[in-house]
Amino acid sequence: MAPTAPSLTTIGFDADDTLWEHETFYRMTEERFRDLLGDHADGEDVLARLLAAERRNLAHYGFGVKAFTLSMIETAIEVTDGRVPAPVIGQILEAGREMLSHPIETLPGARETIEAVTADYRVVLITKGDLFDQERKLAQSRLGDLFDGVEIVSDKTVDTYRRVFTDYGDGPQRAMMVGNSLRSDVLPAIEAGSWGVYVPHDLTWAIERAEPPADLPRFRRIDSLRELEGVIREIDGG
Repeated sequence: MAPTAPSLTTIGFDADDTLWEHETFYRMTEERFRDLLGDHADGEDVLARLLAAERRNLAHYGFGVKAFTLSMIETAIEVTDGRVPAPVIGQILEAGREMLSHPIETLPGARETIEAVTADYRVVLITKGDLFDQERKLAQSRLGDLFDGVEIVSDKTVDTYRRVFTDYGDGPQRAMMVGNSLRSDVLPAIEAGSWGVYVPHDLTWAIERAEPPADLPRFRRIDSLRELEGVIREIDGG
């Protein structure tokens, strides 16, 4: 008889676009930015240059609204050959401030799912980005008290999941990570030894996209957080 897989003890949740809306506000700001520079370059070219700047700057600024705002300013300078008007810079900064104060909208099933899971498992929030902004969003979501631990990290890597699931649980082999990003939430967690549950969002940042794995036994996909309990029961033999 094959050995029984160790039971789950720890569930990790991503935050942005898994528990609350996030990318929607970036897309709205991108459209505003494109319109601001409409007299200087084609709109699609502006957005392509912005994405290229974001990719270049990840190693310097990390993730989050502040990094995004700096990339918009850099792109505006580039697109206008250094002649970007000061009022445009001012509007870019204002757009960044508005993003940092935008009300949080939790996604369907977020609270109910976390509450259900906490009855039997240790639950950890694992999110990346600017510390101040992530703390603000967590406070506004009113979900913070449901978690046994909160980790705000600069990036999500294999080592991140090994450390977090060891610190808060019984190691990655007995843990599950749930999120909307294959690149950040699912694939590195599986590589660390955890289960990875993919919950697609309608909008996903290009840098976070990856191909779904075809043959990883610890990979699952669900269409809604409300399906997570069923997946956990299937895996844990409940």
